[in-house]
Amino acid sequence: MKKLKRIFDKITHGVLFTSSMVTSVTVLLVIVFLFKEGIGLFNQTAVENHVVVVVNSANSVHELTSKQVKDIFNQDITNWKEVGGQDLEITTRSIDDLAGQFTEEELGTDMVNLPTLIDQYISDNPGVIAYFPDTYLKKDFRSKKIPLAKISVKEFISGVEWYPTSQPAAVYGAWPLILGTLWVSLGAILLALPIGLITALYMAEVAGQRLRNMLKPVVELLSGIPSVVYGFFGLVVLVPLIQRLFKLDVGETALAGSIILAIMSLPTIITIAEDAIRTTPRALKEASLALGASHWQTMTRVTIPYAKSGIIAAVILGIGRAVGETMAVLMVTGNASVIPHTFLEPVRTIPATIAAELGEAPFGGTHFKALFALGIILFIITFIFNMLVETVKTKKV
Repeated sequence: MKKLKRIFDKITHGVLFTSSMVTSVTVLLVIVFLFKEGIGLFNQTAVENHVVVVVNSANSVHELTSKQVKDIFNQDITNWKEVGGQDLEITTRSIDDLAGQFTEEELGTDMVNLPTLIDQYISDNPGVIAYFPDTYLKKDFRSKKIPLAKISVKEFISGVEWYPTSQPAAVYGAWPLILGTLWVSLGAILLALPIGLITALYMAEVAGQRLRNMLKPVVELLSGIPSVVYGFFGLVVLVPLIQRLFKLDVGETALAGSIILAIMSLPTIITIAEDAIRTTPRALKEASLALGASHWQTMTRVTIPYAKSGIIAAVILGIGRAVGETMAVLMVTGNASVIPHTFLEPVRTIPATIAAELGEAPFGGTHFKALFALGIILFIITFIFNMLVETVKTKKV
């Protein structure tokens, strides 16, 4: 019998060890994959593979940034002198524009003559800049390929424009998305913290046992509601209310996202803060009352200071819940990748951007890798929050 028990214990130990190892390795592999795909963005230009940007051979411009290329093809830059070239008007051409310059007879069967015609057209037009697949690039091409500066970490993080589908060069500036994420999360925690702390204090110190037993399941039930339901509530009720209240053109704003995230963060803050408050030794509270302190004085000067670490941990975990939320924020914030200045403006967060764009990004392309780079930023933010929780939890009060 003892031998069977030892065998069973060994099997149980092996199963638990294997399960923990598989889980740990899986998490590590996910992190490695995230960083591998995201860091790959900084080893290439913003032009998709097999696409070239070409100018006349006499053009004195030798390199362009992805933002300059985007501005040129959007007609925001119309003269070469604006990018360090000669005083010459810019003419932009795509492959469709170039093919449209010639007749079917000139193009030949299956457009076999198009590479030669493209080379001739660019050579005859000194102000032209064109982009097309490199399959149309002749071996003896007389025009000049313009190299684009590679995407840098600094440019990616500090860039203020996010145009992932801009042709021929995309622009990846994550700063508005980072600020949008932090902006909405800050608003959420400013709303959720006082409400959550007051509710936790009430449930732990004021409410009777019967009322507490009723409130606690209700609060915990809120955390089980799918985020898309919160999103529908915000879209149908909250967004029109904000639009009417503040007389805005649209109600999808950072404020709507903050309110929804505050509601979603409340169960985490209330549950953890209440548990921390209830761990205050009864002897400390009785000693305070015996010295003549009132119930409220005991709560503010004894209970809360003692439970400070747990309350701070609840707040940080609530922020982490808000930072990583996707669907509800995607539905109510307007998804405008601009730097926010007030809570009454549309914003876009990192999780919402990844959710909205990943399905449309070509696998392995720069857009695909840029979204993984955003995932790295989000991972670092949540990792910092988790480290803060561990630091606060182990800190002696």
